[in-house]
Amino acid sequence: MTDVAAARARRQRRLVALVQVLGLAVWFSLSAVVPSLRTEWGISAAAAVWLTASAQLGFVAGALGSTALNLSDRIRPHVLLAASAFLAALTTTCLPLFVDGLAGAVPLRFLTGVFLAGVYPVGLKVMASWSDSSGRGRALGLLIAALTVGSLLPHLIAGFGPLPWQAVLWIAAGVGTLGAVVSLAFVRPGPHLAASAPTRNAAYGLTMFRQRGPRLATLGYLGHMWELYALWTWFPAFLLAVPDGFGSGTAVVVFLTMGIAGAVGCLVGGWGADRHGRSPTAVTALVVSGACCLLSPLAFGAGPVALAAFGAVWGAAVVADSGVFSTSLSEVADPRFVGTALAAQTASGFLLTVVSIQLVPVLAEGVGWQFAFLLLAPGPVVGAVAMRRFGRPVRPDPGLPERA
Repeated sequence: MTDVAAARARRQRRLVALVQVLGLAVWFSLSAVVPSLRTEWGISAAAAVWLTASAQLGFVAGALGSTALNLSDRIRPHVLLAASAFLAALTTTCLPLFVDGLAGAVPLRFLTGVFLAGVYPVGLKVMASWSDSSGRGRALGLLIAALTVGSLLPHLIAGFGPLPWQAVLWIAAGVGTLGAVVSLAFVRPGPHLAASAPTRNAAYGLTMFRQRGPRLATLGYLGHMWELYALWTWFPAFLLAVPDGFGSGTAVVVFLTMGIAGAVGCLVGGWGADRHGRSPTAVTALVVSGACCLLSPLAFGAGPVALAAFGAVWGAAVVADSGVFSTSLSEVADPRFVGTALAAQTASGFLLTVVSIQLVPVLAEGVGWQFAFLLLAPGPVVGAVAMRRFGRPVRPDPGLPERA
């Protein structure tokens, strides 16, 4: 690769990462203002779960639709990315303008999730198109770092002061719209993008699981997802339940531990995936985050400083392997349908998050927030076993029969 080509690739990777930070700012925008909404709308904690779960279900629906239609392999990815980011921002803008209760918020959050399915998986494909196999782990680690910061950005916005919940959503929507503009104006697919699929192959999202590599990479991802979004959703409640905790500074602590520390973890995970291999890096991250699940009851009573440090370690480990699963799948799936494979993987993972997000507060109500995150420990265990078996699979020849 010439110096000019290398510089262009670096610039494009940074632009794709920027679009993810901006475009995904609407994801947890409503979750960041749940305390205000519970007071103003008079809803219970159990009902408030659907403000997050509806977006997750929408993401699943959008990813499944994209998989069935092979959208990310048939439409220019930067155009699909821009349109999706804009529509997600638009639905977020509509919420404070037209909604005054849960009944209206849930459908809009569902639609937001549908459109976000055109931001994250498509961003993965574009990022992979600007990286060969030797540097793809670091590239996708950068993208997941951007996703982490973008998803948790509303907590930082809310932490700046006593802003009305409507203002938090409008700011997040404005940031998302800027992401759409950047994608349309500056982002382009790279030279490692496989030729677009000549025909639709809706079945590939299922048939890829006949192959050992995609099956194990996705199983590892499912174990990871069982933990990740439940932790991101309920870590603020966990901190608020701590006696003599962080008080009004909780939102900023969440952004620093889950967002900034998480972004650092993603970058380290991407470096490790290229340096030491996909499987060892994923297993290490899963073991550390699983250990944090088990140690969370002890951290609960350890004091604010120790708890913040513990949260930073957990925030880094829980998301450090996200890019590893995407990288692994992009290297073993049929190259003609990489976008479809990534959409299918993310759809299955986000569908599982709905279950863990629902169950954590149920357990907290029974045993207290101190022990609620023990529920998440089985996910990293299953994921670590799957990725240990993953090893170094070779991409199958799409012209040969698929093998189990």
